[in-house]
Amino acid sequence: MLLPWIVGCSALRLSYNQGPTLAYWWLDGYADFHPEQAPRVKNALTDWFAWHRATQLADYAQALADVRGLAVNPVTAAQVCSEIEAWRQRAQRAFDQAVPALATQVRTMTVAQIEHLEQRQAAQHAERLADYLQASPDERQKAALQRALDRAETLYGTLTDAQRQALAEAQAASPFNAELWLAELQLRNAEVVRSLRQWHTERAHAATVQAGLRRLAAETGHSPRAAYRAQARRVSQANCALMAQVHNGTTPAQRQHAIDKLQGWEDDLRALADPR
Repeated sequence: MLLPWIVGCSALRLSYNQGPTLAYWWLDGYADFHPEQAPRVKNALTDWFAWHRATQLADYAQALADVRGLAVNPVTAAQVCSEIEAWRQRAQRAFDQAVPALATQVRTMTVAQIEHLEQRQAAQHAERLADYLQASPDERQKAALQRALDRAETLYGTLTDAQRQALAEAQAASPFNAELWLAELQLRNAEVVRSLRQWHTERAHAATVQAGLRRLAAETGHSPRAAYRAQARRVSQANCALMAQVHNGTTPAQRQHAIDKLQGWEDDLRALADPR
């Protein structure tokens, strides 16, 4: 939930300071909390954000400083993959911290709330179908290119026509398959709902739910389905190569734009970590 703020929000400090409230609204959209659940959830979110501010933000800021150092020069796909893996591990630490409180809430979920979550998943799937599975291959490719272009220009500023063309050619060669990805997401969603129903029926102990939540989280990055794991590895490697290609094709002015962006996010994180 924090990553979109880190990479794209121009009001990071304001967003983060409102984090418990924003997170509650987001979670409530999925869980539809009852009045007796709401105070416990809000307190848990306040505690989690306090821990996160005190223990994680300084590390995030230093990580951005390290990326700033890399951005001056050309990078390799291996370097990009290494940075992505480091951020994945940071996300894992953040999730691990939340698991006990999350398990407590999960154990109070009603059948109606599980059904509400399932309906929200279905609505989200419909939105993804519209975003990723356009009627024609040309429209689908155009949408994929626009997503890649938006990400690149967030960091580097406006790309030249030649850079856009290079990005389009690289994007067209991507092994990403929207149908496979969406099918995998549906299977994950179904497993979440199945697990919730099982825990509810069995009145599962906290330790059982916590272990199950960690398993579900691990499967988002390491599918239990071998064919999809292989596909995900190919996509990950291609994405790292694409990011390196984009960076290495930028001008000195564009790299300075990226460095300035990273510096701004770093400064925001340091200010949030030490709000005196």
